[in-house]
Parts: sequence; structure tokens; C-alpha cells
Amino acid sequence: MTKKRRPAPDSELVQMYRQGIPSPKIAAITGIAESTIRYHLGVAFKTEPGLRDAHKAARGAVTRPSAGLRNLNDVVAFYTAEGRLPTTGGKTARERALGAWLHRQRQLSAAGAIAPTYREGLSVIPDWDTGPSYQDRHEARWEERLQELVAYRAAGNEWPRHQKTDDVHERTLGIWLHGQRINHRDGT
Repeated sequence: MTKKRRPAPDSELVQMYRQGIPSPKIAAITGIAESTIRYHLGVAFKTEPGLRDAHKAARGAVTRPSAGLRNLNDVVAFYTAEGRLPTTGGKTARERALGAWLHRQRQLSAAGAIAPTYREGLSVIPDWDTGPSYQDRHEARWEERLQELVAYRAAGNEWPRHQKTDDVHERTLGIWLHGQRINHRDGT
């Protein structure tokens, strides 16, 4: 087992830092432990007071998007990929978080207090600020259940049962179908 030698404070890692490369990236490039690099940079800071300023100048302005802008971009990307808006009852934790953020933006929009950046960014999505009505959600759920039933029957299964079955999917479809039969019988 060979040990890596500790670099001198005036070595290439100080030059890399001076060029704007952060210490974690220097560690990845050189294979030297980050703690060792930070130690030598600390020594170099004492002997060369302008090193931090040189690093910042070489690195340039580092801007990270705010959490709100990340959410905005993710909501638009979600809508583009899925063809629908994220909901608070979504399948993944990220979808639920985006649904909560979107709900808050709808509230702010209704109060006239939404940030212009968010309003402009969300304007690429039609009717983003109205949200789906109960009727829209109900119709979407009905269509989804119908497609599930069609796929279930196409797979060679009998009509789904709503009682006396341990299969959760069959039971869910059976309960839905039972309700549809009742509605049909009642003329609703």
C-alpha cells in the first residue's frame, strides 16, 4: 500500500484552487483526501492573503436557482412529460411536493399576490390557475377505471368481483363496476 505524499502548499492544488476549482473537485481530480487539500489551502491562505479573492474571481458568479424556480421548472417539465399537472395526491413524493407548491401558487394568484416570474413561467400551461374541478377529477377517475376494466377483461379475466376476492385490484374494479350497475339501474 503506497501512501500519497502530502503536497507542498505552493503546489499544483493551490494553482487549481487559484483557477477557481473548488476543493471537493480538486480532491476528485487528484485523488487526495479533501481534508488534506483543505489543510494545505489553509496554510496557503496564511501565506497568500489574496488567494480566496483570486479563487472567487476565477470562479465567477455562481448562481443557483431558488427552490421556487426549481419547482416552477419541474412543474412545467412534469406537465410536458405527463400531459397533466402534479397533484398533492400524486404517486411520488416529488409529485406531491410539486402539487402542494402549485396549490400555493394558485392561492397566491387568486389573491393577486403571485410573483410575476412564477405567473409568466406557469402561463405556458393552459388553465394552470383554475385547477381541475370536482367534475373534471370525477370524469378522469371514471375514464381511468373504465380503461382498467377494459384491460382487465382483455387479459382474459371474468368480470371482477366486489366480494369474496383477495385480489385488491379485482376488488377495486368490482366495487366500481357494482356502483356503475346501480347507477344504470337507477337511471343516473
